[in-house]
Amino acid sequence: MGTAACSSTMVAPEQYSGFLQDYSRLSEQQSPSGAKVARWVDPDLQISRYNQLYLEPSQFHPRPQPSARLSQETLQGITNYFDSALRRELSKVMPLTDSPSAGTLVLRPAITAVSASTEGLQPYEVIPIALVVAAASTAAGTRDQEVEIAVEAAVIDAQNSRVVAQVVRKGTGLSLENDEQVLSVDNVKPVIDVWASDMRQSIEQLKAGR
Repeated sequence: MGTAACSSTMVAPEQYSGFLQDYSRLSEQQSPSGAKVARWVDPDLQISRYNQLYLEPSQFHPRPQPSARLSQETLQGITNYFDSALRRELSKVMPLTDSPSAGTLVLRPAITAVSASTEGLQPYEVIPIALVVAAASTAAGTRDQEVEIAVEAAVIDAQNSRVVAQVVRKGTGLSLENDEQVLSVDNVKPVIDVWASDMRQSIEQLKAGR
């Protein structure tokens, strides 16, 4: 299996999925890991008012269709891994709850559609909706294929349903060796781990007043 490649972590506005209610407030910022992301945090947010966090199950938006190279089992595995990574990281900074109430923040994440192109190469091949495999390089007569995955997430006040933060970003996972290799959850685990870690560190920074 290939290695993770470096590419843009910003999603172009024309590639937004429509999952979030309002994209107009987003601006380019730097995540705790140093990646460029589109993010907005309500300047009036007082994180100390919240004592627990409710994680909605992650979803695909729009809903993808399985294919020979991206099975339904893999799609389910990706959302399952995303959920477990978020629980693992966010439970370190705020108690998690299964019943949101007053004093609860709700995290609503979605793995979203993204498109990509590779300058100077033939048009990319799309793995349906959420994951894009783009020609990344040519070696020994076989195309390496770059795996990209994107996320949009909103943080909501459970008591009044007010959005208090949102983020849009993408990442590049482990490349496929050729245009026939089947994509697995392992291809995107490194990206998801960074996303979950960044979300944890973002809460830590808010608690520290940064």
